[in-house]
Amino acid sequence: MQSPIIHLWRSVLLCCLANPLFAQTEQDSTRHEIAPVKIRSYFSSQPFLAHTSSAKVITRDLLTAQMPGTILPAVNTTPGVRMEERSPGSYRLALRGSMLRSPFGVRNTKIYIDEIPLTDAGGNSYLNSLDPVGLQQITIIKGPDGSLFGPNSGGVVRISPYGFDSFDPATQVLLSSGSFGTLNQQLSHRQQVSDTYQFSFDQAYMRSDGYRDHTGMKRLYLQTAHQWQYHPKAKLKFLAIYSDLSYNTPGGLTQAQFDANPRQARPATATMPGAEDQQATIYNKTLISGLVHEYKISDQWLHSASVFGSFTDFQNPFITNYEHRDERNAGFRTYVSYTPEQNDWISWQMQLGMEAQAGWYKIENFDNLAGVKGDPQSFDDLRNGQHFYFYRAAATILQKLTAEASIGLNYNDIRFTQRFPVVDNNRGDINFGATWMPRLALSYLLTPQVAARASVSRGYSPPTIAEVRSSDNQINADLQAEGGYNYEVGVRAETKNRRWLVDLSAYHYRLKEGIVRQLRENGAEFFVNAGNINQRGIELLLMGQLITPRSTGFIRAMNVSAALTYQDYKFQTYTVLEGGENVDHSGNKVTSIPTWISVNSLNMQFPHGTGINIMHNHTSSIPLNDANTAFANGYNLLQAKAHWQIPTGREWQIQVFVGGDNLLNQTYSLGNDINAFGGRYFNPSPTRNFYGGLSASF
Repeated sequence: MQSPIIHLWRSVLLCCLANPLFAQTEQDSTRHEIAPVKIRSYFSSQPFLAHTSSAKVITRDLLTAQMPGTILPAVNTTPGVRMEERSPGSYRLALRGSMLRSPFGVRNTKIYIDEIPLTDAGGNSYLNSLDPVGLQQITIIKGPDGSLFGPNSGGVVRISPYGFDSFDPATQVLLSSGSFGTLNQQLSHRQQVSDTYQFSFDQAYMRSDGYRDHTGMKRLYLQTAHQWQYHPKAKLKFLAIYSDLSYNTPGGLTQAQFDANPRQARPATATMPGAEDQQATIYNKTLISGLVHEYKISDQWLHSASVFGSFTDFQNPFITNYEHRDERNAGFRTYVSYTPEQNDWISWQMQLGMEAQAGWYKIENFDNLAGVKGDPQSFDDLRNGQHFYFYRAAATILQKLTAEASIGLNYNDIRFTQRFPVVDNNRGDINFGATWMPRLALSYLLTPQVAARASVSRGYSPPTIAEVRSSDNQINADLQAEGGYNYEVGVRAETKNRRWLVDLSAYHYRLKEGIVRQLRENGAEFFVNAGNINQRGIELLLMGQLITPRSTGFIRAMNVSAALTYQDYKFQTYTVLEGGENVDHSGNKVTSIPTWISVNSLNMQFPHGTGINIMHNHTSSIPLNDANTAFANGYNLLQAKAHWQIPTGREWQIQVFVGGDNLLNQTYSLGNDINAFGGRYFNPSPTRNFYGGLSASF
């Protein structure tokens, strides 16, 4: 089997050989941007070369390059990032980390929509509640950065919604359908009402019958964003999101069941009913809203303040019980920024602020009578309180050396009350104490087109509410926060006209008390600390224009990108109780982590608004349990989407598109149940499938 490195460079080489114009000299000095010139991941935009973090911006073009209604293919073009979908609607995300903690949802990663956290006070992010219809771009900051954004051990995701900042006013409608009963509908309206007020309204509906039995999914999504520049120095922004999501959970299969019939849902056993028998399903209704106010006090001082809240009605009929959660969150974030007058010798800035969140979680479990609540099993109330303070200073000296230093002080505690069955000590408090989270980073321009960078940062992530009080209905007060120091170096380079960009990173993350998911015989999950984990990795991103945009020729533009990820993750010290005995997994590969991932993409534009996007994803084998006795096979996914414009002769445009997924018809699982009891690891993904649709812009 050939190395993924060979796969990556072969893809780039074939594109170059197929294009006789690739070897031509630059015709002029016109800059053709293949990625944003600046990255806004902190409080202000930084040039690509001077940016001190390993980060990537996922543009709107990339979000729409493949199947509508999902951000998964676009996110996976980022080296070091892996997004999974076990069944339609069931997302998981790992930033330089693992799926050890995430049976569903997103943990150990902090996600913001502008200045409003999507991550709740309990540490969970319902990323699957979002639809890409209202997302302008996504910035992914890899590696722990708790100094400014609070607890995380994987990284930070910052989402820019439509309605804030600049956009092109338009009304857009999209309708598509595809294999396995997939239907997607989107409606967007963005309007500049006056010089001071603008807004957007975005709506989407998506449904799918799914590839497997019992994998139906429905999602209704509503989003509105408003921005009012009510004073030359003051701006007010409002965001509201409502998502009504439901999806069946078919459950994992054993290898024998996978081989016999990959489309079946988890069958019943002699002692346990099957997933379809119990109508195993996730029902998630979430409302998120927030206000952001920015006031420019003077030319040097800026103040930002935001208040936000969320409500989630979560119901989950499962194999062993019927769980109902009532989740409410509220919080605020505020900071002041100081940027003095700049000069050629030194320019600098600093920020000082805080963020606080509180969450109230009422969790009730009943017997599951084929999707209907039965007798009560366990009722608990939990409250999570989290607040942190942060300070950052950044300076650029002689327009060559950029230095950043930031530090955060975090407080986190969980209080719980057990309401049923009542026990003597039915109240408790889990206090994780005060934790310092520093970060120091440097970037130096070796030449005008090449920069080297280095950083050290501390990651820290306490267990989420869903881990402290998991589906086994027990409150685990002994579960510790995971954290550690990440050491990183990197090199960035770009050509003078930015036709080519290269970003290379290497890191070593020493994670202590890593949190690992385990399953009991009945499928109920619980979590343990895995001692120390060594995470070493190398990431390479290459982006280029083989043909710069032009108005003549059969191929009007051709872009390529290649993302390569190497991950050497090992349990350093890890002993766990299995079958009444202590079993040592030290030295094993970390569960759920593939060693190699390479994602290559090719975009070509032709005359008359015609184009094609092709994406290839190679993922190597994945360990499925801590003992490393079971592995999922590696796979190669090929996706393609073609589009063309229909001439209308009017001020509106119609685009028709068709596409296909898993064109190589691979047998694989995009989301495994790790450490599954009885070897029920596999959630088979769809075979070769197709879709088509049209969009209209006014």
